[in-house]
Order: sequence, then C-alpha cells, then structure tokens
Amino acid sequence: MLKIATIGFFDGVHRGHRFLINQIIDLSEKRGATSTVITFSNSPRSVVDTSYTPKYLTTSKEKERLLYGLGIDNIIIKTFTPKLMNLTAYQFMEQILKQELNIDILVIGYDHRFGHNRSEGFDDYVRYGKEIGIEIVKAEAYKENNTPISSSIIRDALSRGDIKMANDNLGYDYSIEGTVINGFKIGRTIGFPTANINTVANKMLPKDGAYVVRVHVNNNIFTGMLNIGHRPTFDNGERSIEVHILDFKDCIYDKQITIDFIAKIRDEKKFQSVEELTQQLKKDEEFARNYILKK
Repeated sequence: MLKIATIGFFDGVHRGHRFLINQIIDLSEKRGATSTVITFSNSPRSVVDTSYTPKYLTTSKEKERLLYGLGIDNIIIKTFTPKLMNLTAYQFMEQILKQELNIDILVIGYDHRFGHNRSEGFDDYVRYGKEIGIEIVKAEAYKENNTPISSSIIRDALSRGDIKMANDNLGYDYSIEGTVINGFKIGRTIGFPTANINTVANKMLPKDGAYVVRVHVNNNIFTGMLNIGHRPTFDNGERSIEVHILDFKDCIYDKQITIDFIAKIRDEKKFQSVEELTQQLKKDEEFARNYILKK
C-alpha cells in the first residue's frame, strides 16, 4: 500500500497544522494509501542553535494524542540530531524518507523547507523526488481572514496571558498536564485549598496571573481557578502552579491531572493583607463560576 507522509515539528497541532493534516488524510483516501506524520521529539531549532531553550506547546505524548485524534494512520517521532541537521535535502529524502521510512508521496507545507541550511525549495524537492522515487505534492496554504497562524504567535499570546487568542489559533483550549504535589498549604487556611501542580520543565506556561480553568481529575471535569506565579503576598520567590477546584474536596496528592485554560481573570498582584487576598479570591471565584455558566 502507498504511504503518504508529511513532515514537521507540529508544536501545538494548531489550526494551520490541522488544515495540512486534513489534506494528507483526504489524499490518502483518494489514493488508497496510509497517512503518516513524521515529527520530532525535540525542537530542530534547539539543535541548530544550542543557546535556544524551547518552551513547547505540546509534549510528544500530547502531540501524538492530538494527531491521532485527527485521523492520521501512523506517527513517526524521531530525535532531531546534529547528524540529521547536516544532511542535505537530497540526502534526507533518499536516506530517511525513502530508504528508512519507505515514503512514496511527500506532502509539503506551502512554506516548509528542510535539509542543511534549508537552502533549497519546492522545485528542488520535486526534482530530487523524481530521481529518488518520491512524488512531491505541495499543500494548500491555510487562509482565514488573511491572519497567519504559527506556533510562535501562540507562544507569544500565552506569554501575554491572552488565552482567547491562543485558544482561537490552536482550535482547542490550551492545556497542561502534571502531578499534584505537596505545597505550602496556605490556601486551606483562608478557605481556598489548592492543588499544587508539577509539570514538565519545558512546557510553555501562560503569563503569571489568575485563570479560569477546567480540571480533569478522577475521570471527572470540574471548574477551577488557577494561579501561576510567585505568591508575592507571602514573599515566596518560587514560581508555582496551584489550582483551587470548585466544589471538590477529594485528596488527590500524586494524582495526574489535566488543566485546560479557559480565560484570564487578572494579573498576579501583591496584596496588603491576607484579608485583602481572601476578598479578591472570592471575586475570582465568582468570575470563574459566571464565566463557565456563560460558555
């Protein structure tokens, strides 16, 4: 059976990526082929520029889940290495795509380039493909209101706390996964117990502040109010992620939970007293409950 593939990092699997993936799936159905996505467990940019420290929108596990959810038949996740980086486009197509992965048809994003220094373009890939035995197809560009979508634009939105823009570009609610760990237990003393979350170090977090979230725990979904920051009211320098789950009292230490970001409530702020903080948390809870009711 023919094997149709596309290649890219696909961080976030955003709406632009989804438009490309859907073209792969449609073409596979028309040609009676299997659809394959070739991606990487690490950012190619971090290998090209060793000073670059990536913050990922999706872990490899999240990326796989999102891609399979779109209907892709196969996902191949490779590690991007210096050896891979130094291959020319021709060498990559011949050694990796044809000889190693047995790809018959390669669908290329309208602006995608690969190979050492990315010096070649689509016409070169077509010529190489004819020599190697890979058909090259150019994907249609994603267009909506002439507004570009990219992983970097989404990361920028998250860094500003613009959850609406990030989610609109992704096509789903941005999420993090993590384990509930012991915290300072301050929240329970003021009526707002929180679950402290330990997530992967290279996962992108939104700007410090308070957010309306959806919490997936114990196969149930709850509304929550989450804070990312340094607890300035208590002069604590460590950055933490803690969520107060509404109408929830179970002990969930060491549990894996998933948190979807729905909306921003406010920036992080240092309050003059615990009483002032408590009053603000009550307002935050009211905001969260009303926001979810309106969705």
